Amino acid sequence: MNLSFNPPHIYTVSSLTSEIKSLIENGFDFIWVEGEISNFASPVSGHYYMSLKDKNAQIKAVMFRMQANYLKFIPEDGMRVIARGRIGVYEPRGEYQIILDYVEPLGVGELAAAYEQTKKKLALEGVFDEKKKRPIPFMPKKIAVITSPTGAAIRDFLRISLRRMPNLHIFIVPVRVQGDEAVGDIVEALEIANRELDLDVIVLTRGGGSFEDLWPFNREEVAYAIRRSIFPVVSAVGHEIDMTISDMASDLRAPTPSGAAELIIPQKDSIERELSILSSRLQTSFNHQVRLMKDRIKDLSSRIKDPRRHLADTWLMFDDVYSRLYKLGQACIHKNRVDLKSSMDMLISNSPMHSVKLERQELDSFNHSLAQAIKNNLYKMNSKLGAIGNNLDSLNPLSILDRGYSITRRLPEMNIIKNAEEVKIGDSINVLLAKGTIECTVKNTIKN
Repeated sequence: MNLSFNPPHIYTVSSLTSEIKSLIENGFDFIWVEGEISNFASPVSGHYYMSLKDKNAQIKAVMFRMQANYLKFIPEDGMRVIARGRIGVYEPRGEYQIILDYVEPLGVGELAAAYEQTKKKLALEGVFDEKKKRPIPFMPKKIAVITSPTGAAIRDFLRISLRRMPNLHIFIVPVRVQGDEAVGDIVEALEIANRELDLDVIVLTRGGGSFEDLWPFNREEVAYAIRRSIFPVVSAVGHEIDMTISDMASDLRAPTPSGAAELIIPQKDSIERELSILSSRLQTSFNHQVRLMKDRIKDLSSRIKDPRRHLADTWLMFDDVYSRLYKLGQACIHKNRVDLKSSMDMLISNSPMHSVKLERQELDSFNHSLAQAIKNNLYKMNSKLGAIGNNLDSLNPLSILDRGYSITRRLPEMNIIKNAEEVKIGDSINVLLAKGTIECTVKNTIKN
């Protein structure tokens, strides 16, 4: 019996690995795999390294920089994805992995994931902070509109703007508003508007479209350019239900292009009506204030004590007393004449000559006394009036100046100086005389 023994085929590590590599790579072409990302890393090379796992197993994966640049989002640990790639074996380490060329978040689209990532990042950086947003001028005169020059957005904006306020300066900065090239156009247009135009406000707008159509306005480059603008920026992208990153980063969000015009451009007719109402109210208020001031002046004028008025009152009182004394004297004279006539009638009727003579002497004496009394009263009233006049003159501070006195005051406070110690050499003083003032400089002081 002949027994033959075939020795086993012995592989080198390299040959075995090469065959395994050939079997795996030829056995699996491009495949789709679902899993959860873990151990994600992105070194300076720009490649993405990660593991895809489920509850029972995991497999390493790599996406090289060329393919990673086409992703709209950045993979994160814990994100469930659907990935496409091919199986590859890295011979130096004897490891197999998936070389990815496409990754899509599971449950949401790639753009939606990128949108949420960008929004979260910019919010943490304070790009959407309301405190940083600038107010829109009440009545802007110079407006730059960054949009497609052929789209419906610019037509709607111009139609509403010119209807509300015809005399506006509107600069149209043309850009592409769709596609990957639109991002660069929008950023450059914002920089040109800030650098070369004298503006009050910038409007960034386009009409409605799909989420993909509006994607240039969801890029962080556009948000940063909006915040760098020295002029306030109004974003009016898509329809009212659309909310883009540029809407959140701008100083004011308008629901539509025509809505932007209505928000930032006031209605000329409405302003004219409002101004007319305000003008009427102002005129009414002004007239009311004038009446109040006139009443106030009249009231204050009635309270002012004018010496001339007091003197006039004294003269009127004197005239009144004189008039009453004169009437009293006339009445007395008239009465005496009546009495005299009566006495004369009695004398005539009785013819007593002596009685007539005595009565006449008594009448003369009474008339003399009455005249003397009137004269004395007039003299007293004149004396009293003179005393009042003298008192008024003595109370007038300026009458003292007529006698050669003066009032010295320190400059610039105009405080009255009563003591030589209150000033020093070099001080400026003002000397008030009966006629005019003198401004002097102190050269010496004598204290005693």
